[in-house]
Formats: sequence, C-alpha cells, structure tokens
Amino acid sequence: MMTVSENNMTIKVTPPTKGLFDLMIFARHADSQDPYNWVCSYQIQCLEPHNGEKLPENPFHFWGLHQKVKDFGIKESSHKGELLVAPQGTLLLSLQTSRPLLAMYELVNKDLDANLSKKCLAAQAEEEKLSCHVLCPFQGYYRLSVFVKDLGGITFRNVANFLIRCLRPLNQNELFPSGLSTNCGSGISSRSHGLSNPSHSAPIITTKLGKCNITFHMPADIEVTASLSKDKVVSAKYPLERYVLVTQLKSKVSVCVVLPESGVYKVGLFGRSKDHKDFVHICDYVIRCFSDPSWPPFPRVYSLWKRGCVLLEPRTGVLQEQSWVRFRVKVPRAYQAVVLGQEKTVLQQTLSVVWEGNVFTGAAGTQVKLAAKFSQHSSSLEVILAFEVGGGSPASLGCSG
Repeated sequence: MMTVSENNMTIKVTPPTKGLFDLMIFARHADSQDPYNWVCSYQIQCLEPHNGEKLPENPFHFWGLHQKVKDFGIKESSHKGELLVAPQGTLLLSLQTSRPLLAMYELVNKDLDANLSKKCLAAQAEEEKLSCHVLCPFQGYYRLSVFVKDLGGITFRNVANFLIRCLRPLNQNELFPSGLSTNCGSGISSRSHGLSNPSHSAPIITTKLGKCNITFHMPADIEVTASLSKDKVVSAKYPLERYVLVTQLKSKVSVCVVLPESGVYKVGLFGRSKDHKDFVHICDYVIRCFSDPSWPPFPRVYSLWKRGCVLLEPRTGVLQEQSWVRFRVKVPRAYQAVVLGQEKTVLQQTLSVVWEGNVFTGAAGTQVKLAAKFSQHSSSLEVILAFEVGGGSPASLGCSG
C-alpha cells in the first residue's frame, strides 16, 4: 500500500509467503508524462507471512488522497490516512472543497457486483463539501475510489482511494434503493434550479412514523413534481405515486410522503421553468422506515392540481363508506368547486378563499371526485382530485397528517 503526500511517500508491504522479496521503487516528476525511472530497491525477508484477507485491487496504485489533491479543489478529508473502519457497516466520508465540484464514487469488494455496489452509495455535492454515505453488506475490505471534476469540466479524475474495513456487515434489505443519482439531498443541483432553505439538507431521512414532509423555498417561475419508488413492493394496495403529494404555494413547495409499508424508498424531485416543456431531475432523497407503517394513499392528482392548490381536508385518498366527510380545499381561479359522489355537492367559498362542504361518500368501491369550473360561462367541470370509497372503520384508514 503506497500513500503519497506533497513531501513524503510511505509503502506498507505484506509479503504473501515466507521468503526473500525484492521491492523496487520507481518515480517521476508529478507533472510529467514520461516513463517512471527506477530509484532504489530493498530486500525484504519475511519470516512469517500475514494470513489476513487479501486487499482489493487498486488500478490507481496509490491509497489515501492524491499527492496534488489541493490542485483538484480538495482541501481536506473527514478521515485521515488510507484505512477507514466501518464497525457497523456504515460510513460517511466528507471532503471539504475550495470550489464547487462534482464527484463520482466506485466501491469494490470481492463479493460485490456492479449492481449491488451502486446500492451501497449515496452521494451529495454541496458548494464547499462533497459527501458519500457508504453501506457495506459484506465483512472484509473495500476500496472506495473518488473522482472529481469542476462544474464545467469534461472528465472526472481520480483524487483518492480509501481502504475500508467492515467489521459487521449491514443487512442487504437496508441498502439504498436502485437508481440514485449523484445529486442526493440539497446542494449544487437544487440551488441551480432555484430551490433554497431545505427542510432536509442531508440525503437520508429516517422516520419511525412512516411519513415526512420535504420543503423548499422556490421562485415563482419554477414548477416541481416528485416520484416515489422502492425496489420490492410487498403489500401496497395502490401505485406508489399515490403516496406522495406535492403542494406548491407562492414561494414554497411541500413534498408530503406517506409510506404503505416498511423499507427503503427513493424520492425523486423534478422541476421545470415556464420556458421549458419537460421536467428535469433536481435531486433524490432516501427515506428509511422499519417500523411497519401502513398509511393510506393520497387522492389521485390530475393535471389541474397546480400552484396554489391546497388539500386541507380530507388528507387521505381513501374515504369510509356511507359516511359524511368534511371537504376543505383551495383552488385558485376556480369559479365553482363541486364534489361528485353519490350525489353532487356544491362547495361554498369562505372569506379565507377555502372551498368547503360536507359530502356523503356512498357505497364502497365507488369514487368521489373533486372538480371545478374555471369560467363563469363554462358548461363543463374539470376533475382535480379523485378519492376511493373503501370499507372498514375510520381508525383503520389512518390519517396522513
């Protein structure tokens, strides 16, 4: 294992067997592309070999930080030296930067394939810090290689290779979800899209209640949407898109998530400006919950659910059969709001611009729809939200907060 700094170099040698070995050292100027020149040799006599686990392959030859790491924009690392220990199978590596950087990471272990390796890393890029949450599903040694580039750069360059020793591996059911981007949590990407003041800056959210609310401040010309995904869905009765509800006010967006079952989820945030037709990815969050939640979904959302629309009551998308339910909702620019169920109920608008009224749900298996007219002269109603009518007691349906 070779570690190199600006002024010195250290080599740790572990001979594989008993016997006499030659160690040859080659060097060249740090800025040169010329071949390495032989500098010196040592003879090492091994009387008793070390029978420990073989180290991971390292094609980059050095361990720890690159000797010219400051030139790449890295000021310091949260971990000194080349060996990092993960006693419980988890590790957080942080690199302080002198300028905004983008990073990629590679995790290698003899039992780890490429697909599983991607589920072991969650990366965050902030203005002056790069972070990587590492999960280790096997005992033994890992190589974590770090590659960085400037925001306008073309190629990533290797700036560090850390040796990680995992003492107690993590259960594979607790690994990160598939498809995480390199922009997890708040950071450079969210700020570049105009999002600020995040309620959750770290990329991993752990909840015992099985629900959370992610908020950002945002400019008026940005529209945000969100997705919820999980690698293996066991018992959810509805599509996972029904378990996330986006509410956009004048200068704030709220992404409310309720979970139908325990596990590890990915929340993806996407945004677009008024000038663009398509949404682009902003960042991802990881939500972990192992307390066996079973929240009901939100109502089905239609395209007219836009900025300023707020669902106050009911917050669940599954209503109890044959019961009266209080509806309270804000729908900007609506001329009339009605609920279409067993019968049509016209909602009344209060002085606080909230449409409200009491609605009878009807039989189980039917739908209740919130609709609106947006013009006094319009003859048609446009559906905004749709609720299912289910059986069971109100207590079994839960409350989405």
